Amino acid sequence: MKPLWKIDSALPLGTPFESGRHHDVIIVGAGLTGLSTAVMLTRAGLDVAVLEAGKIAELATGGNTGKLSLLQGKRLAEIRQHHPSALVRAYVDANREGMDWLTSFADTAGVPYTWRTDHSYAQTPEGLETVREQHAAAREAGLPTRMLSPGDLASTPFPVSGGVALDDQVTIDPVTVTAALAREFLEQGGTLHTGIRVTGAHALPSVRVETADGPLFADQIVLATGSPILDRGLYFSKISGMRSYCVSFRVPGEVPTSTFLSVDSPSRSIRPVSAADGPGGTAQLIVGGNGHPVGRSDGETAAIDDLVAWTVQHFPGAEETHRWSAQDYQSHNQIPFVGALPRGLGAIRVATGYAKWGLSNAPAAALRLTAEILGTNWRDRSPWMNALGTRLTVPADLAKAASEGVKVGAAAVSGWLDAEKRPVPVAQPEEGQGVVANRGGLPVGISTVDGVTRAVSAVCSHLGGVLDWNDAECTWDCPLHASRFAADGTRIEGPALKDLKSLPRTGGGN
Repeated sequence: MKPLWKIDSALPLGTPFESGRHHDVIIVGAGLTGLSTAVMLTRAGLDVAVLEAGKIAELATGGNTGKLSLLQGKRLAEIRQHHPSALVRAYVDANREGMDWLTSFADTAGVPYTWRTDHSYAQTPEGLETVREQHAAAREAGLPTRMLSPGDLASTPFPVSGGVALDDQVTIDPVTVTAALAREFLEQGGTLHTGIRVTGAHALPSVRVETADGPLFADQIVLATGSPILDRGLYFSKISGMRSYCVSFRVPGEVPTSTFLSVDSPSRSIRPVSAADGPGGTAQLIVGGNGHPVGRSDGETAAIDDLVAWTVQHFPGAEETHRWSAQDYQSHNQIPFVGALPRGLGAIRVATGYAKWGLSNAPAAALRLTAEILGTNWRDRSPWMNALGTRLTVPADLAKAASEGVKVGAAAVSGWLDAEKRPVPVAQPEEGQGVVANRGGLPVGISTVDGVTRAVSAVCSHLGGVLDWNDAECTWDCPLHASRFAADGTRIEGPALKDLKSLPRTGGGN
């Protein structure tokens, strides 16, 4: 599966890797967070290197829907349920500054985008209370939202029981703007290494990152990797990995000119694509939703097919062009984690937990990381940086963490029990399918992809969770802390650092 944004993208490849070099700052991850931070720091005169295991915008950034909004579905209402209004306002202010920075950069770099009205809407009357809560939280945080009745939204071709709207929000091609960041970074003398996988980061005895091609040294390190690749700080237990799905369509006739996100389930996200905010110069429609915790799904392909069926029902004649999924991380206390890593001696920093709203949270995180690295005085920083940086853990945060801990524990137990029920040999999986079986008391993952049947250890290399087959992406996904691996065992993302062990096939089965 390939996102709409990547069909014609010419992505900078970067520079040859030189083991042992020293930089002022090393940034791990060439998504929106990493490259926004890199541009800000190079503009300030620092020597910065960005390392990326894949290509630019490889994962979450490349899978983004391209919606840049301060309304954010029911996000503000969720934060307000557990935190004071001042913290919600700080979160909104952070996202507003991130949004302003990114659109200003886009203007300078010649990256087009479109101003649109964004809506958080209820699909049924049962969702109206959440809409009202979202409106109240948004107004309290200083956003000029307005409530809409079903009559106000009568032109929408899908069911709407009411909604809240916010004007002057943005749609943009996330890969195009990230590639523009990379080009400026390189033009300003930055060092970009793609295809280089970081396997560790250390503050002692020297500040450095380890890669399969050798170490690099720095004064500061930023881990802009979605889920931090170090277990210090236990961030894997403070965030939840979520996968969601998108399908793009050519639609005969008119499509909505505004963006929409439902506040009730099953989630539905509607995003029009024009020649100004998408690739190829053709108008399309993106429909997304059906998110779920990583590795805990009854069928990823079925989730995408459900989006297609919904779209064809409400937009007759819609023709699918691309389908894809993305992985995002949400912090248990609703606010992103940005700043110094515990026990990192002030030399290692992280940014994670954007809850699918990276287009504004990523540049906001970059602004804060840049202020910290440059040593900007607290009194000279934006007030939201201080507010978000000194927030307290509240009982609701602990309750959510405990609830997620129970789910993780249940997934760990059920994975091992299910594997024991199916001993090898097993029938060779059909194309695109995978199965977990028991071989000698250990789970083994057997899959067939592109005509090749492989066997790998089905035990996550992070903390030993039994992996689940993702039939849409053809990957092995961990239901504990959201690590993901390719069919051949290669690590893709998450807190895991090591690949899965490749195992020999056995007999006529496996």
